[in-house]
Amino acid sequence: MKPRTLILRTAGTNCDGEAVHAFALAGAEPVLLHVNRLLENPGALRDYQIMAIPGGFSYGDDIAAGKIFANQIAHHLREPLAEFLAAGKPVIGICNGFQVLVKTDLLPGPIGGRIGQTATLTNNDGGRFIDRWIHLEPRESPCIWTAGIDPLELPIAHGEGKFVPAGESVRRALWDNRQIAIVYAKGDNPNGSIDDIAGVCDPSGLVFGLMPHPERHVTRLQHPAWRGSANSKGDTGPGLRIFQNAVAHVTQAVGAGV
Repeated sequence: MKPRTLILRTAGTNCDGEAVHAFALAGAEPVLLHVNRLLENPGALRDYQIMAIPGGFSYGDDIAAGKIFANQIAHHLREPLAEFLAAGKPVIGICNGFQVLVKTDLLPGPIGGRIGQTATLTNNDGGRFIDRWIHLEPRESPCIWTAGIDPLELPIAHGEGKFVPAGESVRRALWDNRQIAIVYAKGDNPNGSIDDIAGVCDPSGLVFGLMPHPERHVTRLQHPAWRGSANSKGDTGPGLRIFQNAVAHVTQAVGAGV
């Protein structure tokens, strides 16, 4: 049985199709759902084993990137989402989805003696939108999404991607708790993120957010140097492993509902 994966979209989401494709390649059964349908029936979240919030510009990034979408989740879906996580079911937020998870305070979670929102994603140091490929390296962490992945290249496309902890105590705690799951590598920090942070997980390793787009490098042909890319094995792009890890986790985990 394939794990049912909820791809949660709203106005302005524009990477939902790529997320559906990535999860399908990884062996899941992706279901694309508008947030309004979930708000009408929050209990429907129990029907899924994985949840993804894809990239884009939810609600035009009015107020701040991901803020309105985050408020919808925080005020109307917090309890069913807590139940979802308590069952061992993983959640990923990519680009705008990462911004949403940070602004719901699901990432990085209560840390460094603080509660509530403990980090933000703000304007790139260069003051402009950046769209290019970057180098990344995983870090040792409990993150189920990045388990066993190698250094890789993924594309980015964002204007508010600078990860900033709420203070020095949060920054230190992120390292001490091993919640920094992936970093910009080879001196290739595109937005000025503190400590080159490209993605973090919660303490359980179930909730993961990152600014780069793994769903845009799930096949070799998606890389600009696809003819000779050492970053891909066969026809597969390295981003696919992230989605396969989640599928493997819920297939094997007790209580994940598969």
